[in-house]
This record gives sequence, C-alpha cells and structure tokens, in this order.
Amino acid sequence: MTDVRRVGPEFKDWPRVLALIREAFAFMEGRIDPPSSVHRLTVEEMADDAAVGAVFVAERESGLAGCIFCRPRGDVLYLGKLAVRPNFQGQGIGHALVNAARVEAGRLGLSALELEARIELWENHAVFAAMGFTRVEETSHPGFDRATSITMRRRR
Repeated sequence: MTDVRRVGPEFKDWPRVLALIREAFAFMEGRIDPPSSVHRLTVEEMADDAAVGAVFVAERESGLAGCIFCRPRGDVLYLGKLAVRPNFQGQGIGHALVNAARVEAGRLGLSALELEARIELWENHAVFAAMGFTRVEETSHPGFDRATSITMRRRR
C-alpha cells in the first residue's frame, strides 16, 4: 500500500527526500548534457519549494518511495523532481504522485499539468506518454544550440 501525502516547509525529512531524488536520478549520470540540477539541489531549496508550491511524498511500509514537486506556472501546474526509488518503479507510485498533482491543479483551478524531460531520456518520455502527457515543445538550456529538453503537457 502506498500512502501519498502533502508535506510543507516544516517537514523534517528533507535529507531523505534529497537522497531519494539523487538515487532515482542516478541513471542519468553520463547520459544527459548539461548534467542534472539535482547535483546542486539543497534541502533548503526543497523547503522553499514546499512553501510556494506543493510537495507530495509517497511512502510504503518500508519507507520513502517517491516524491513530486508542483508549482503553478501560468494556467498549468508545473511538475518537477518526480522521483520514484528504483526498486519501487513500475508499481504505480509515479501514477499516484501525478494523480495527487492533478487534484492539486483542480484545487487551484489550473487547466493542465506540465513537465520537462531531458531529450536523451526516451524511456521517461514513454512513461509520461503512458500517463497521458504529450510533447508540446523542445527547449534548450542556456549555451546549447540543440534541444536539451522536451516539454510535455496533459489536461488535468
């Protein structure tokens, strides 16, 4: 059983969330350019994100299983740092976290969910497409003359 709950800036387990994100994003190492911003992420930044947006964590009896950070951006809810511990992937935790974000978007009166995925991570594109997201644009990180990310969106 997976329990998904919203946490706020007063949450005490930010170091565990940061460790989870780093573990879940480790497969990207050496595959994406530029490197993931997860290397610069701090517990203070995560608490700040919780203060201005929404952060949901998914827990199993065995501990922290996943997380998602959400922030309103125009008429969409932007999803960031969607992470599921590798040994829990494929068990519906990502879907449960995206569903929590969908409910949050509805609460805020936002029309859609939006996320970015690195261009090289085709397997993530497929997972997000299976969740109902469609590719809407390609973007480039500063200093790059090629697409480095895709933006995907789904109706709430």
